[in-house]
Amino acid sequence: MTTETQTKPEADARTMTGAEIVIEALREQGVEVMFGYPGGAVLPIYDALYSASDIRHVLVRHEQGAGHAAEGYARTTGKPGVCLVTSGPGATNMVTPIADAMLDSIPMVVITGQVPTHLIGTDAFQECDTTGITRACSKHNYLVTDVDELARTIHEAFLIARSGRPGPVVIDVPKDVQFATGTYVGKKGIHKPTYHPQTSPHPDAIAATVDLMLQARRPVFYTGGGVINSGPEASKLLRELQDLTGIPVTSTLMGLGAFPASHPDWLGMVGMHGSFEANNAMHDCDLMLCVGARFDDRVTGRVDAFSPTSKKVHIDIDPSSVNKIVRVDIPIISDCAEALAAIIKELKARKAKLQDMSGWKQEIDIWRARQCFAYTGSDEVIKPQYAVERLYELTKDRETYITTEVGQHQMWAAQFYHFEEPHHWMTSGGLGTMGYGLPAAVGVQAAHPDGLVIDIAGEASIQMVMQEFSTAIQHRLPVKVFILNNEWMGMVRQWQELLHGERYSHSYSESLPDFVKLAEALGGHGIRCDNPAELDDKIREMIDHPGPVLFDCCVEKGENCLPMIPSGSAHNEMILGEIVGNEIGEAGKKLV
Repeated sequence: MTTETQTKPEADARTMTGAEIVIEALREQGVEVMFGYPGGAVLPIYDALYSASDIRHVLVRHEQGAGHAAEGYARTTGKPGVCLVTSGPGATNMVTPIADAMLDSIPMVVITGQVPTHLIGTDAFQECDTTGITRACSKHNYLVTDVDELARTIHEAFLIARSGRPGPVVIDVPKDVQFATGTYVGKKGIHKPTYHPQTSPHPDAIAATVDLMLQARRPVFYTGGGVINSGPEASKLLRELQDLTGIPVTSTLMGLGAFPASHPDWLGMVGMHGSFEANNAMHDCDLMLCVGARFDDRVTGRVDAFSPTSKKVHIDIDPSSVNKIVRVDIPIISDCAEALAAIIKELKARKAKLQDMSGWKQEIDIWRARQCFAYTGSDEVIKPQYAVERLYELTKDRETYITTEVGQHQMWAAQFYHFEEPHHWMTSGGLGTMGYGLPAAVGVQAAHPDGLVIDIAGEASIQMVMQEFSTAIQHRLPVKVFILNNEWMGMVRQWQELLHGERYSHSYSESLPDFVKLAEALGGHGIRCDNPAELDDKIREMIDHPGPVLFDCCVEKGENCLPMIPSGSAHNEMILGEIVGNEIGEAGKKLV
């Protein structure tokens, strides 16, 4: 482990085993819930956890489930999610959640067991190079070989996980270190001299940004998950700045909820399956104010055609994200909340008015009038869009939290479920991890015992970690799984239709479980619906049931998720549904 950590001497230093140090450090960090799965290399820690009644342990069915549950918990609370797994396969099963958390900037502390130090490198039973494997997909990692460094390492891991650009930190603890006796050091004074993320914006960058805002006639706010990660204050400040300026707002998939979907200046989600008005506004704007987003390929499309005439301001706490994909005119390395507060202060100090944006908003209204999410209804089969619409209408007045798996259902959820507040939408963005939603819902429900937690799922994704429904049963976590069952790997089928000559190679599920019977076999409640006329009543049954529910919602099998920007195309080359008029541009014509 690094020796860079500095601490002030602790007057109340105590002697305890390494396993006890782990539990005491978690307790001091305020950990109330952790997710894990025991094994030989972490049994001393589990033994110490036996008497720790103030830390709730949620026993998952697979280590991947522990990681995604910790992600869900972190995403909805803003606190680091904590996982505990054993060595070897326990650690390797955590790699996907670690990589997922890294790409989506989710704070997480992962504690893994390791073989005793004298066996490291001997190919011992359940040994793997955990720090080597996770180095590329974690924010930081440690192998602790000295019990006296264990407490400091854990405290430092929490500091790193939640500060700067949040992310996952891995702590690998050999079994002999867990048994050894050492000195416990409290978190007071823990810091890392080489790690000082910049959180305050440079005044010159703020002044230059306000100069551009005062000149712009077609500005747009492009917001992302960084606004959510910055905390509730950032969302409040975004709303205040928008109210002050009247600038329209769009968001990435990860930023939904930072700005209210009911606001008249909300453009909807931007990107591959974003709204017609959001994508056209991004293409035609003369000033793009990027707040906490990273210009990923699902948003930019063809980079050389991305917002070709705009000035660009990029607010991001991670310097490595700036000018990585899109060159910007003004970089602001800062925490989102601090940058937004500084812009508000500068605007108010100048007492200057922005340019008249009435023409810009009229143009946006023309795009909005296309009603790009319109679809052909049916009295005979449940359309997936209709299913999400009805779910939203029947749950919007409750304290509802939505997780998703990955695929068409994820995009329909983003399009048709509308979020007013942050921390109510949990999805896998950067890595696109099928199987994320159910364990994430377990983590969210553990954080909000009285909330209504719904995983909007697909029948393919849900089968990847279906066993975590048993976790929800055991721990009395009444999560609801709303499966949009079209019997296909829907997004794969859609791309095969549009890009691969309708050659549907291994994307149809030849055999599916009876989800109602499966729910009952696991001890939960199952519901099946294939009739649009019965959908509302069945959704109410799901909501009102006091325990976990699997809802098998049988939907139109061949429905495509539109609008869609084909991969590598520009924002103004969208494929629209036929009901919208399908003015698809040259790229779309080539595809269909």
